[in-house]
Formats: sequence, structure tokens, C-alpha cells
Amino acid sequence: MPPDPNSGGPEAIPLTAPRDGTPRPVETAAELAEVVSRMAAGTGPVAVDAERASGYRYTQRAYLVQLRRAGAGTTLIDPLPLDDLRTLDAALADTEWVLHAASQDLPCLAELGFRPRRLFDTELAARLAGFERVGLAALTEQLLGYSLEKHHSAADWSTRPLPDSWLTYAALDVELLTDLRDLLAAELDRQGKTAWAAEEFAALVASADRPPRVRPDPWRRTSGIHRVRGARAQSRVRALWYARDGVAARRDSAPGRVLPDSAIVAAAEADPKDERTLLGIAGFGGRSVRRLARIWLDALDQARALPDDALPVNQPVEGPPPPHRWAERDPIAAARLARCRQVVVGTAEQHNLPPENLISPDFIRRLAWSPPDEVSPQTVGDTLRGFGARNWQIGLIADQLAEALPAPDSTV
Repeated sequence: MPPDPNSGGPEAIPLTAPRDGTPRPVETAAELAEVVSRMAAGTGPVAVDAERASGYRYTQRAYLVQLRRAGAGTTLIDPLPLDDLRTLDAALADTEWVLHAASQDLPCLAELGFRPRRLFDTELAARLAGFERVGLAALTEQLLGYSLEKHHSAADWSTRPLPDSWLTYAALDVELLTDLRDLLAAELDRQGKTAWAAEEFAALVASADRPPRVRPDPWRRTSGIHRVRGARAQSRVRALWYARDGVAARRDSAPGRVLPDSAIVAAAEADPKDERTLLGIAGFGGRSVRRLARIWLDALDQARALPDDALPVNQPVEGPPPPHRWAERDPIAAARLARCRQVVVGTAEQHNLPPENLISPDFIRRLAWSPPDEVSPQTVGDTLRGFGARNWQIGLIADQLAEALPAPDSTV
């Protein structure tokens, strides 16, 4: 009997140790060569995971890579003392990878020269299959009857040496991935969604070869910046943001650990001109922040000295405005968006999918704001494809969207 995507299931058995024990991390070229041979001799898919130090370090590099393959067992690799993982990449070139939430790990693995040619994403598969809870621990418990502890997921994986309990946790993350993959693949097949998943997985593989997107004016994403009024005050946010970014990069520390966004916003509003005033602002009182007082004051001085023509200018926003402004700016477009959203929600319910996996909400906004001149299933499909929609998504929704775009009393 196939698994019920949303059934509770019996009480799970705690999984506390890998079946073959917890391996020590591979740290030398000779050890890596042995792993390459062993993994190449294995059979079937390879389970892959990576641990980063998000919230602790400036970069999103991998600090531990975990692998498991039938016939080869589990391997933990410390990438820090190694040049890259290109030899392992070549050995597994024809092997399907199994990852959970692949988009999180693919960039840091690509930095190591380690990229999949085929993959199966258990989180994405669970979404497509209609599971309400798609975390690794939830799926493992529901489908395999084992519970995983996730209390080390937010740990500082740049720590050396890594504690034994962390290594066990990391090894368990790949212990059951292939088993989970097989059950989810069967469920997708039962629901007739195997081809949909294949398109999604192929898109993830293609994304691994694309360079990371560089956001223009990243300082504008400072939390709370909406409270900062005026170009002059915004220039202070910008100056403090880049000063903090420079310190964070030199220290290899997460920017928020150097100076919180709230402190940047408060200083931009107050515009302190001396150290005493600066240190009286919330967020600047810590010892490490106080030691950098001259850097913050210099940044504020530079912003203060800028001529008017060097102040930040609000850039034109690409694409449609935020939906809450549509009714005021273009009531016809707002009504169009509402009709399109009804189509998305209804179709998603019909196929037991989250609406955001049926089609990106951004694609629907862009379509509703600026529909093709001649509305038809073909032109709607072409528009969505240009945004990046997959063929299976277009096949499910283009006809209904073409009917929803024109006003009810209009003709196409």
C-alpha cells in the first residue's frame, strides 16, 4: 500500500548512530583517493549532504561533505585541507545524487568542483507528492519510521575539531536518504508526477552550473531600512553597510555578528558625530563593536561629505509593483491578478500540490501585470516559459490562465 502523504504513522524509533559507525573525516589527498575508489565501486545512487556555517561565517562554503552509497558505506570529508573534490566528481559523473533541499547545498559543492549530472531532491519530491511536512526528519519519521535529531542543524560547522556528536549527526543525514528517495519515487509514480519531478530536478542540475546571482545595491536589503527617510540618511546606511561588509570579509564572520542591521538603521537615523554618542546607540555597546568605533564614524563622515549628486537614488523597480499597491495603481490589473490566483489555487488543490510549486507566484504577478497583447494558451505558455516555468507547469495551467486574464465581459 502506498504511503499516505499526510498520515501520522506509528511512533518512530530514534536513530542515534549510523549502522556502520561514525567515520572520521577525510582530511588528506591519500584518504580522498581511497574514498574515490570506494565510491566509484559502489552501486546505485549516492546520498550527498553538506554542512555550512551560516550565521557564523562570511562565506557559504562547505565545512563538511557527507556521502553514502551502497557498497561504499558512509564517508565524511573535511574540505578545508583539500584542494577540491574534482577527482570525486569525475568518479561519480554518471551517478544520480540524492539530496534534501538541493538548492541549499549545490552552490557550496560547486565551489569544490563537485556537481551532479542527475539528482533526486527528496524535499522537492515530497512537495510535489503533496506532503504537508517536508523536512528531512519529518519525512524520515513518517515514511521510514525513524526519528532524527536536528539540534545541530544551526551549529558552527567551521569549528575544529568537530565534536563526535556533530559527526554522528552529519552521518545520519545521509544514512536513510536513498531509502527515502525510493519511497518518494514510488509515490510520485503512483500519482503520475514522475515526469514533473524529472523536469524540476533537471532545472536544479542546470542551476549548479550558473554563477550566483549578484544583487544590485545589496545594502538596500538591510532589515528596517524602510524606517530610514531621505537620501542623505540612506547614504549613511549604505556607508555603514559597506564598512561592516569589509570587516566581515576580513574576519570571515557573518556580517550580523559584526554589527546588527538594527544598529546600522539606528545610527543612520541618529547620525552620531562622536564616539560617545555613537556608543550610546543600541547595538554599539558591545566590546568588539566599540573597538571598531573609528571605522563606523569614518563611514558616517564619508556619507556626510557626499555631494547631493552622489546620494543614493531610488532605482526603477523591474517588474510589477507589490501586489498591495495594485488596486490603487491599476484596478484592472488587480482584478486580473485575483482571477489568476484563483486559477492557481484551484489547480494546485486539484493536483495535490502547493501553489508555489505549481507555478512561481512571481511569474503570475508578472503575467497579470503585463499580459501578452494577444491572449491565448500559446502566448500565455510562451510568456511563462520566458519567465522560467517548466513545461509540465505550463501544460497544467496555461489554458485556464488564458481564460482568466481577460475581464469576464471582454472578448479575446
